[in-house]
Amino acid sequence: MLRFPGTLDHESAATAVRAVGGDPFFTHHTDTELPGDTHAVVIPGGFSYGDHLRPGALASRTPIMSAVKRHADEGGRVLGICNGFQILCESAMLPGVLRPNASLSFICRQGDLEVADAGTPWTGGRLVGERLSVPFKHHDGAWFGDPGESRVVLRYRGENPNGSVDKIAGISNLAGNVMGLMPHPEEACDPLLGSVDGRALFAALLA
Repeated sequence: MLRFPGTLDHESAATAVRAVGGDPFFTHHTDTELPGDTHAVVIPGGFSYGDHLRPGALASRTPIMSAVKRHADEGGRVLGICNGFQILCESAMLPGVLRPNASLSFICRQGDLEVADAGTPWTGGRLVGERLSVPFKHHDGAWFGDPGESRVVLRYRGENPNGSVDKIAGISNLAGNVMGLMPHPEEACDPLLGSVDGRALFAALLA
């Protein structure tokens, strides 16, 4: 579980990992290596470095990201949520960029996603078109790029809340082991929060 100055959602993400049987360990931006027994990496949401330059730009150049790239190149799984998605794109681990929402305003509400690719490690057991209820909370969430350079894993269901190309909410690399999404599955892992639909993505980290 990576932490940068400005990371906000690391505790919620750690709770979600524990809910599916994982043992989260926090790793900081100044570290040069991941722990030796790392099975998967989660880059949680927030506002790393205050979103200066561009959201995720400074975090993508920190020492720990070189270790994350090596982990991914060796087939290890990496999940980036919201700011984590931005960091993965800025690191060129995923294609495209995240631009400000079309409304130029911050979105914060529950919303619906649908599974676009049921063949990725992240969507095992799900069906194409299946609905997931997950919170949205972002300002720079409009993904812009060529969908053909990635695997589109999740799309916004119904309206397009931020102007993302092809209503894309989450993508993976072509190999399928690195995924980024703007909505927050870690906030949809407990019945008290109104949805447990986010658990599937965290279970995929340990599959």
